[in-house]
Amino acid sequence: MIEVRPEGPEDWWEVEALFDLCFAPGREALSSYRLREGVDPVPGLSLVARDEQGILAGAIRFWPVLVGGAEALLLGPVAVHPTHQGEGLGAFLIQEGVEAGRDRGWTRVMLVGDAPYYARYGFARLDGVEMPPPTNPDRVLGLALQDGAWDGLRGAVTRWSGEMH
Repeated sequence: MIEVRPEGPEDWWEVEALFDLCFAPGREALSSYRLREGVDPVPGLSLVARDEQGILAGAIRFWPVLVGGAEALLLGPVAVHPTHQGEGLGAFLIQEGVEAGRDRGWTRVMLVGDAPYYARYGFARLDGVEMPPPTNPDRVLGLALQDGAWDGLRGAVTRWSGEMH
């Protein structure tokens, strides 16, 4: 049995250790991390999954960003401990987080990732949305949480500056 709940301050370092385990060294050098520096994840959307013993099995974070001046969620990282991979936990965390974002009034979510993998959740390439370099434009993906939320939206992805929902 896995329990999923919002990430709290007490989870922070354990979640960071999971991300270190699951991702290559130097992950903080990626362009998406520059957008996260000095910005807190969105409360209630960043989730942790723990097993019966309370051991961290997976985690996902969402960050507020601006795209051409418009509000958006930046999904990531999402990770599942190797002992729980293949159980559908990553998919569950993505779906739960996206739904929670929709429920809280966010209209769009984006990420940098593998298009064939994330297409199963409805994500598609965002033309004209520019992540800080060096980011492959083919990996900049988005999902509208409200019909038409990405229509005509272009421009640079920049660090959040404002109040959250």
